[in-house]
Amino acid sequence: MPDIIELLPDSVANQIAAGEVVQRPASVVKELMENSIDAGSDQIDLLIKNAGKTLIKVIDNGIGMSDTDARLSLERHATSKIRKVDDLFSLTTMGFRGEAIPSISAVSRMEIKSKTADSDLGTHLILEGNDVISQEVCNCKAGTQISVKDLFFNIPARRNFLKSNPVEYRHMTEEFIRLALANPGVGMNLNNDGNEIYRLPKSNFRQRIVNVYGSKYNQRLVPVEETTDIVKISGFIGKPEFARRTRGEQYFFVNGRFIKNAYLNHAIQQAYEELIPSDQFAAYFLRLEIDPARIDINIHPTKTEIKFEEERSIYAILRTAVRQALGKHNLTPSLDFEQEVSFSSLPKKGEPIPLPRIEVDPEYNPFQTEKKEKKQAGIHFPFNRESEKSKSWEQLYKHREGDTEIESISATLEVEKTDVIPLMQLHRRYILSQLKSGFILIDQERAHQRILIDKYAEIMKNGRGPSQQLLFPVNLELSADDYSLVDSVKEDMEMLGFDLREFGQNTFIVQGIPAEAANIDPTELIEGMIDAFKEDQQELKNTAKIKLIHALAKKSSIKRGQKLEEEEMLRLIDELFATSMPYSLSDQKPIIVTYSLQDLDKQFKRK
Repeated sequence: MPDIIELLPDSVANQIAAGEVVQRPASVVKELMENSIDAGSDQIDLLIKNAGKTLIKVIDNGIGMSDTDARLSLERHATSKIRKVDDLFSLTTMGFRGEAIPSISAVSRMEIKSKTADSDLGTHLILEGNDVISQEVCNCKAGTQISVKDLFFNIPARRNFLKSNPVEYRHMTEEFIRLALANPGVGMNLNNDGNEIYRLPKSNFRQRIVNVYGSKYNQRLVPVEETTDIVKISGFIGKPEFARRTRGEQYFFVNGRFIKNAYLNHAIQQAYEELIPSDQFAAYFLRLEIDPARIDINIHPTKTEIKFEEERSIYAILRTAVRQALGKHNLTPSLDFEQEVSFSSLPKKGEPIPLPRIEVDPEYNPFQTEKKEKKQAGIHFPFNRESEKSKSWEQLYKHREGDTEIESISATLEVEKTDVIPLMQLHRRYILSQLKSGFILIDQERAHQRILIDKYAEIMKNGRGPSQQLLFPVNLELSADDYSLVDSVKEDMEMLGFDLREFGQNTFIVQGIPAEAANIDPTELIEGMIDAFKEDQQELKNTAKIKLIHALAKKSSIKRGQKLEEEEMLRLIDELFATSMPYSLSDQKPIIVTYSLQDLDKQFKRK
């Protein structure tokens, strides 16, 4: 039997290694910028074209490479950062695996220019799929400049699996921001398709956060400082009132490296317990300094996961440090047991003592029975658009002929044919009504979302929606990432009723908002929409327009905890059953739930 095991050719081995290191354009950004940081650069420029598919260019002013080093950097397992096995347990650099440059060049057309400070001329290398096309001397600045062109040009299947440009660009900006926050002492610029997105000068940590996310963040940050024998913690956390529904601004940096750790994230959530709702998340930018010998950072290809030797102790220290920081800035609830409540209302010296007052209704007659008109059956308002006559539940369920879904549900419910349908609001969350066969519950927030989704979709289809012009226009300063997101859907937002004007870098002037959302603060409305837009995980199903409609509906709908009068509940139900899909949202979350008498009898163990 012939031998069947063979050594792989270098070209195949490099492509396999590339599959581990280079997953998407963002991977290239991470690896090249980390190399620039390790090279001692204090200025790094990142240029992107076509979401990195056409060009990713990183320019730094680091120590550069000699002719020999430039050529050797193309070999696998070649590195300047470790010399012996023991070095793996005391790593302080960003990249050390020695595969980034050869792995990237294996799946792209690469160009390298590099020069050391003490050399008169630099080296210029041109590669294609790891093959060196040319190497010659050149005149260039000290440092290194690497251009990665036509990523995955020789692996078409891999290139076809890349996401859309906005998605890939978002992943690249995430990597850029992580590195920028971890290294505030390094100036960093980002240019996308000829547009300057970020210009971040060298600064301290707080100023870097503000430069990335906007000046409004300066007032939102609370400093955290804690030093122990196990870990040193420093950085900032967000004030509870600025918590958001997405996990966007949450960063852990261990020894200057961004990491993800669900266990430590839980420590932060515990520190904010009772300060923010369970479905909201506070921002944090925390740096942990730990003895490198006590952690293992080589357990994941992207090095974003770390194994801690004393994880439980770090959890407890982190939770306590955050809680103390909140307490120092009077952000945690407290009770003053020294203050007697009855004394707080006493008049000051010299002020007259107010006499007790008794409110009396002079028109009250205990012998006269008050007669109130009962509201008629069905979903009826004096200002109902469709009909001045009230409609029964049965008519509402069957208001569209030929809709088999509604007719089947109507049959199942066995709608009670009475003149009066009692409505009740439960815990300011649900609307309850009795049926012949049991009772029905309607989620008031989702019901209103459903109504608004249909309304906004109709506006998008037929033209511009009504806008409520603001008496005092609002300056809306966003992070570069959020600004880019709003700018990409600005035309659709204007169709829905927004009136936005560009005003300087990463800033819009809000002159008008949709009439349906007139009672919401414009800044809160748009920032909430951004969160909801990012939160929409149905990326393949939902286009930007649909995600925008859902985001606006989610933010401008009535919320849990809002008290509704009977008339408001009637109108809500009326409009709900006039929508295209009254029983659930597009993500299959139910709006209406029914309970039969049989279900109740089972609960009470009746036969």
